[in-house]
Amino acid sequence: MNMKKWILILGATALLAACGSSVKLDKAPVEDRTGTAADQSANSTADNAMAKSNVQPLEVGKSATDSLPVNSRLVYFDYDSFAIKAESQSLVESNARLIKADKNRKVVIEGHTDERGGREYNLALGQKRAEAVRRALVLLGVADSQLEAVSFGKEKPMVAGSDEAFMAKNRRAEISYR
Repeated sequence: MNMKKWILILGATALLAACGSSVKLDKAPVEDRTGTAADQSANSTADNAMAKSNVQPLEVGKSATDSLPVNSRLVYFDYDSFAIKAESQSLVESNARLIKADKNRKVVIEGHTDERGGREYNLALGQKRAEAVRRALVLLGVADSQLEAVSFGKEKPMVAGSDEAFMAKNRRAEISYR
C-alpha cells in the first residue's frame, strides 16, 4: 500500500514537471502591426535595408484575386441541389482562367447550405456543392493539386434570416484564394 502511494506521488510529480515551460510569457516581444510608426528609428533602419536589397516590397491588397469582386467568387445553388446553374458558368470560367494563370495558386472551395435539414445532411450537401465546383474547374483545365473542396454545411451563413431570399444567399460555394 505504501509503495503504491509513493509511485502515485512520483508519477504525479513527473507529470507536473513535464508540463512546465521555460518560456517567459511576460517578456514576449511586442510588434506594432497597425501601420503607425511606433519607433521611427526602427522604421528608417528597415527602409534603409530595403533600399539596399533587391527584394521588392509586398504591396498588401494588390493581388490578382482582389480584382475579382466577392460576388464573382460565389456560386449559388437551388434548394436541395448541387448542380451548377447555367448562369454561374461564366463565373466558374473566369475563376478557372485566374487560377490557371498562376500554377502556385491554391484555392479552397467552401460548400454551404441554408439552415433547413440536419447537420450531417447539410455537411454532405455542402461537400457535394464544393466538389461540383471543383470538378467544373478541373474540366476547365485547372490542376487538381491546386484545389481543395470543404464543407461548412449550415455553420457559416452569409446572411441571417428564415425567408427564402435569405436562405438562397446561404446556398452557395465560395471560391477562396490562398
